[in-house]
Amino acid sequence: YSGLMEEPLYRFVWHSISETGRWQGEMANSHKDGTSYVEWLSIHTLKDELGLVSHYIAIFSDISERKTAEARLVYMAKHDVLTDLPNRILLQDRLTQAIIQAELGKCNVAVMFMNLDRFKVVNDALGHLIGDKLLQEAANRIRETVRACDTVSRQGGDEFVIMLPNVIQTGIVDTIALELLKAVSAPYLIDGNEIEVTTSIGVSIYPGHGQDGDVLIKHADAAMYYAKKVGRNNYQFFTREMRERAQEHMAIEKNLRRAVERNELCLYYQPQVDLKNGKIIGVESLLRWNHPQSGMIPPGQFIPIAEENGMIVPIGKWVLLEACRQNQAWREMGFPEITMAVNLSVVQFRQKDLGEVIVAALHKTGLNPSGLELEITEGAVMQDAEAAISLLHVLKDYGVNLSMDDFGTGYSSLSYLKRFPINKLKIDQSFVRDATIDPDDAAITSTIISMGRNLKLKVIAEGVETAEQLAFLKQQGCDEMQGYLFSRPILAENFTRLLASARESDGQWHYDNQE
Repeated sequence: YSGLMEEPLYRFVWHSISETGRWQGEMANSHKDGTSYVEWLSIHTLKDELGLVSHYIAIFSDISERKTAEARLVYMAKHDVLTDLPNRILLQDRLTQAIIQAELGKCNVAVMFMNLDRFKVVNDALGHLIGDKLLQEAANRIRETVRACDTVSRQGGDEFVIMLPNVIQTGIVDTIALELLKAVSAPYLIDGNEIEVTTSIGVSIYPGHGQDGDVLIKHADAAMYYAKKVGRNNYQFFTREMRERAQEHMAIEKNLRRAVERNELCLYYQPQVDLKNGKIIGVESLLRWNHPQSGMIPPGQFIPIAEENGMIVPIGKWVLLEACRQNQAWREMGFPEITMAVNLSVVQFRQKDLGEVIVAALHKTGLNPSGLELEITEGAVMQDAEAAISLLHVLKDYGVNLSMDDFGTGYSSLSYLKRFPINKLKIDQSFVRDATIDPDDAAITSTIISMGRNLKLKVIAEGVETAEQLAFLKQQGCDEMQGYLFSRPILAENFTRLLASARESDGQWHYDNQE
């Protein structure tokens, strides 16, 4: 009798011994010096020749270390190793209990989904060790900001979910969200590096935004993405419009996987024209999705989803191969050689084997590297400028042409621009659209053309739709154009007929419209 167990247990043990002659189980006991331990105890009775109990034999083993290890395993199964926060398993358990209590008490439960803004930039620039320390410090700040009854969990990466139970007035959610934005955005000093990050927060409320934990987390996640979309470093509540977008998002993602399997994706081609003589000197391949029920789905609806879930990598590989194959086919038909422009997404540009994929596509189709032009955005290049510059030099040396797409909308500096081994600048259509009516857009367009000329780069304007825009571009000395004024994107067979209709008169080229 150590006194460390409840009295009813001892009565149960003696009752079992009296009835069956034995008992075994866990027991808390103590050494002579007073230190406690957990033992596995087996007690048996010995009887004499008259059948009376003469002895009790107890055999025990110290299982303290095993119990400690078991407790640690149970703890680790429900907590994040890096931050020591509850993981999604423990969060779901507490969220389920909070919803039950909220239903009984007629109150609300709030779920906040947090994501650190541009954390990957910090991770890539300073390394994963500092990135991990940043996550730990951010986790501490979040934990210190919320209420004692709230649960802060880490979902993985730089994503955190906070569950706020017993919310009587939703105003407290606004207060905590504002405090979280302030706490996370304060500068961090980690291993001599001063780091600044912000966070985007999405909020859902039980019962209005969902009846169970999974739905609440999903809707808070959707609200978080909207917070990022409208500028980051803010919080947004889930809305009906977000629910509709989330449902549409899920439907598109599901159908997109089938689209790849069912060969519903196709390429359209838009000519690129030399402004001096009107000759088609290039073509841009544009991805389209022809859904059997919904018809043609705009790329702006499905490409961001493909980038988000990683499907853009195999899709982009197919686009590259098909575009190279088509250009080689036109060359084998005897048409004048043109350059095939293919867009590379930010996700593709981060793939370590991108160079091998491009070379393999050229090798498989037989297209000369000079027949391929890769269009990359400033944002894609600047995510890891040094690595990007190295890859671009390899591609340029191989003979591939490189174009800076949507130039003027990104954030690269001129010091980087002069290091990029590009052949061409592409003026974004947002500048071209109002260049003839907006002095600022006219000045930007003119400056880009002049910059390209000074850097000995070709300049192409996209989105040219009117004769006035064309006249302005010619006056400014732009080299090439692309847009509806000459041709909309068309299927390969129509583009073939367009090339076949070419005729020259007085140094100018003319084509029959194939739309």
